[in-house]
Amino acid sequence: MVAPRLASDRVLEPLEGKDPTIATICSHSSLQIFHGARLEGFRTLGIARGKAPRFYDAFPLAKPDMFLTLPKVTEIGEHAERLRREAAVLVPTGSFVEYVGPERFSKLPVPVFGNRRVMEWESDREKERVWLEGAGVRMPRKYTDSSEVDGPVIVKYYGAKGGRGFILAKNRHELDNFRIVEPHVIQEYVIGTRYYIHFFYSPLNDKGYRCGDGSLELLGMDRRDEANIDELYKLGSQEELLRSGIRPTFVVTGNVPVVLRESLLPEIFEIGEKIVERSIDLFGGMVGPFCVEGIMTEKLEFYVFEISTRIVAGTNVYINGSPYSDMVAPGLSTGRRIALELKRAMAEDRLAEILS
Repeated sequence: MVAPRLASDRVLEPLEGKDPTIATICSHSSLQIFHGARLEGFRTLGIARGKAPRFYDAFPLAKPDMFLTLPKVTEIGEHAERLRREAAVLVPTGSFVEYVGPERFSKLPVPVFGNRRVMEWESDREKERVWLEGAGVRMPRKYTDSSEVDGPVIVKYYGAKGGRGFILAKNRHELDNFRIVEPHVIQEYVIGTRYYIHFFYSPLNDKGYRCGDGSLELLGMDRRDEANIDELYKLGSQEELLRSGIRPTFVVTGNVPVVLRESLLPEIFEIGEKIVERSIDLFGGMVGPFCVEGIMTEKLEFYVFEISTRIVAGTNVYINGSPYSDMVAPGLSTGRRIALELKRAMAEDRLAEILS
């Protein structure tokens, strides 16, 4: 396969004769993005709502060199010329998906790290399923109507919401008692252990675990702490919480590092490879970080229930490297890996292959 040309001359124009500035929204995983950029010698720009956040003062090695403050993050398009003057390269995060939205994001006349077309496939759960099923990975059953439900299910709204708004039901009767008002999907609730696998796909690298026309790297894994519903008792404790007047939620409040049994790694890499190669067929492929989110059952079968097509907050536990990324390069965070890919593309005159 030949890596597609992602970036047009118009998109690349602001970078001509300039060193790029790595920019992102001041939330989600911005600390490690700015930290990794600084380690590799890039200038950084933080996009903030209202005023520049003070908490960066506590982390001088991860504080942006400059800020762009906006009344609303959705107004980012109105400040595109400022970003272009700064030779900004936007790094997408979950905040871009949730606050800017895929349609507005797709039209920004500013260079973006990765293929911006992938956002529409992540934010639309129907298209996401078409992609994953087409890749041939194992997925939880999908129900088109509540009348088909014959066991525990989870209801998920579209977009990146950090777990907010998800609904868990033990059966059809319980599901029918909930009022679901937003676009959503109903999935089988697979019993097992959830893992969030942090991958990085490089179309520039011709070594390592070959995939597509580049290579696939495993940079880490995590699990998630969620606000008021525990991993082991999600199905059983829900009724007691409701009787106490507490609505169970899946709002993510933190992340926990984890290492998978080594014997399971071949399957994990095969899943990542299938997803990348299907993405190339569908929309020209992913570039950079993505996260495969799934459940490992007691039969050691991995079910993929979702994919995040950019850096995820779970990578924040590995700002100085993970047990996996340390075997790629010492002290390698996902934020730094993004900066290294940008640096290599500049040196090899291949920016068009990693930007869009």
